[in-house]
Amino acid sequence: MCGIFAYLNYLTPKTRREVLEYLVTGLKRLEYRGYDSAGVAVDSDDGKGITLVKQTGKVKILEDAIKEFMTGHDIDTPISTHCGISHTRWATHGVPSDLNSHPQRSDEENSFVVVHNGIITNYKDVKKFLEKRGYRFESETDTEIIAKLVHHLYLQHPNYSFRELVEQVIQQMEGAFALAFKSKHFPGECVATRRGSPLLVGIKTKTRLATDHIPILYGKDEDNKEKDSATDPEHRPHGAGREVPMIPRTESTSEFQPLEDKEVEYFFASDASAVIEHTNRVIYLEDDDVAAVKDGALSIHRLKKSLDDKHAREIITLKMEIQEIMKGSYEYFMQKEIFEQPESVINTMRGRVNLVNNTVTLGGIKEYIPEIKRCRRLMLIGCGTSYHSAVATRQLLEELTELPVMVELASDFLDRNTPIFRDDVCFFISQSGETADTLMALRYCKQRGALIVGITNTVGSSICRESHCGVHINAGPEIGVASTKAYTSQFISLVMFGLVMSEDRISLQTRRQEILEGLKNLDSQIKEVLKLDLQVLEIAKDLFQQKSLLIMGRGYNFATCMEGALKVKELTYMHCEGIMAGELKHGPLALVDDMMPIVMIVMRDCVYNKTINAIQQVKARGGQPIVICEENDKETMQFAHKVLEVPKTVDCLQGVLTVIPMQLLSYHIAVLRGCNVDCPRNLAKSVTVE
Repeated sequence: MCGIFAYLNYLTPKTRREVLEYLVTGLKRLEYRGYDSAGVAVDSDDGKGITLVKQTGKVKILEDAIKEFMTGHDIDTPISTHCGISHTRWATHGVPSDLNSHPQRSDEENSFVVVHNGIITNYKDVKKFLEKRGYRFESETDTEIIAKLVHHLYLQHPNYSFRELVEQVIQQMEGAFALAFKSKHFPGECVATRRGSPLLVGIKTKTRLATDHIPILYGKDEDNKEKDSATDPEHRPHGAGREVPMIPRTESTSEFQPLEDKEVEYFFASDASAVIEHTNRVIYLEDDDVAAVKDGALSIHRLKKSLDDKHAREIITLKMEIQEIMKGSYEYFMQKEIFEQPESVINTMRGRVNLVNNTVTLGGIKEYIPEIKRCRRLMLIGCGTSYHSAVATRQLLEELTELPVMVELASDFLDRNTPIFRDDVCFFISQSGETADTLMALRYCKQRGALIVGITNTVGSSICRESHCGVHINAGPEIGVASTKAYTSQFISLVMFGLVMSEDRISLQTRRQEILEGLKNLDSQIKEVLKLDLQVLEIAKDLFQQKSLLIMGRGYNFATCMEGALKVKELTYMHCEGIMAGELKHGPLALVDDMMPIVMIVMRDCVYNKTINAIQQVKARGGQPIVICEENDKETMQFAHKVLEVPKTVDCLQGVLTVIPMQLLSYHIAVLRGCNVDCPRNLAKSVTVE
């Protein structure tokens, strides 16, 4: 949700026109995250103030407003050092409006401005504190209290550095946030921090950096700290009914050397897609990191030291290419990502599946396999599409590991305070690696001593960093909000885990061989399924004006029903339900008549006869099912109103093939209904708040 993009140039002259173009382009790269308004903040003409441009609606509307602003302003004079910040907002506190858009400001003079992803849970307490000191609020947002609090602290402690002020502010904040600050009192400086919401720093220099690691600076030892004027109760807000002591000021040590270069550009962003066209060198910030740029030098500071802390942040070289986040010849990112699946599943298996020796190697969890084999149970935890990938592979994992396998929705898992034991192994599945519910569940399990395995698509994400081990699914960047290729890559990753766990089981070698053969042919079979695109479009033309859709299946394909229904709901806003065919007579059969559109998935697996029984019941009540079945399955086709034929593969992989027609169907219905395919209403790509 929301998106932050900030740009700072030091001794690399840029006009304000160029800076504004950078900011707008950065926001366009973040549009897929979901938003309803946008804004930017840059230096004023005289360089002594800050100008805000904010608009409700799409980035294109903001871009038009910026073009209008450019008229009559000096925007073409090169500036050697400048900081600009920008934001796409998804409304949480306050309706979408120009006033509620970010950046939010501290006062009418725009002394301090801030952009914010996340939610501040104690903002009402801080707001009361500030109102008592004469501050008046113009927006309904929780973010405005941040800008006003930093302004309040600046007035009380004008000798504090910009970074120190921000540190004092976030000490008072409760909730989740990623923040970027700009101030007219600290020209050419930018301070950014995060807690529970992703943020990275991109670095672009003309010369090779002397180090790939940035040392971390901590505060003074609590036992030896000196009292500071900031601890005066008069100058600290109340948080959740209690006074929170201000942290002591920090001092640099002689060993600490910030990252600096004579000519340097910095990019702060919510994710790598916004910076990759500028640089592939990034630092992923961790919770409570405070990154500050002053006089071209980047320093990273932490409020307090914890046992898990590393002493430095590594500069990571991204392997992503700009072409990967461009649509190319496709109309939508989702369409592109659906058609990328032959390559994405190969990338997931590359270097891991050896079809010559029939072996599977997962380097990220290799050392932990003996411990996993001794565990009490496996727990697969995720949300939405990631949860469905766990459901899709649960049956196979039970078969190959002979361990109890529990599949949990992360939000429900936390609501129940589920018992976790030290000999449990918990898999946390998330495309972004930042999903709030999944991350909270991870920390809950980790505190109780379970082994944590992360399954993510994002290197450097919170789940990636906080897991003991894991598997990177290598699906490539996924821009469309509705996940497609990440689902199939998560599916394949869990299948590979099952193969690793069963490699020494003689009784399962025949079964393993079947699955490996299925993996070998999977990319070519996905290409065959994608050839159904025009057939699916014709079916979509019959369905797009309907109000409801039922999708039925069982066994390995029940997960396809749930995932297909989710895609239809996400993209088309049509009511859709994935139904276990075995439950048909326990209630859902009452929905069936000659007017209710129904999709049924019928494969030649161990539940084939039961599924045929379900389709006959549907036909007997006047239903006209659209059937997804295996090629040339004449027996099944006789019950179908319309048919989509997919290639035959091993039963446990059939869900990879059957889900693709559902992805295409939801895509085409959405286009026909005039919906925004890549950015469905009310939804965000990365759900970083509960």
